[in-house]
Amino acid sequence: MILVLDTNCLIHILSKDAEHHWLFTAILNSEVTLALTTEIISEYEEVLNNFFKSTTIGENVVRLLINLPNTIRQEVYYKWNLITKDPDDNKYIDCAVAANADFIITDDKHFKILKSIEFPKVITLRLEEFNDFYNKEKS
Repeated sequence: MILVLDTNCLIHILSKDAEHHWLFTAILNSEVTLALTTEIISEYEEVLNNFFKSTTIGENVVRLLINLPNTIRQEVYYKWNLITKDPDDNKYIDCAVAANADFIITDDKHFKILKSIEFPKVITLRLEEFNDFYNKEKS
């Protein structure tokens, strides 16, 4: 299963005390595949450093993720521009389409527009929804 993970969700799965830390563990254990672009990697590093008020946490997390055997470094050859309210979010869609990802995991409301777009079909799930789906798939 190939996932694209929105930065805000990455923040919410990192801590061992986080409700959805199981997803970070699943990524680390190669239970799911993570698709990343250079743009996403840059955002991860910047936002994590700002969030944790650190100059190294973002770099360390990014280094860990890009060196996992289940990470796809995806090149994007077409920009779909499907989200107009926050165009910066389009990098996740472009990555998902290029990587043929199964889901974008996001709690960002701007992605709701994708439910009404037939092509390219991109499925988004909130962390809670993906938790339910993943548990059903495992059983």
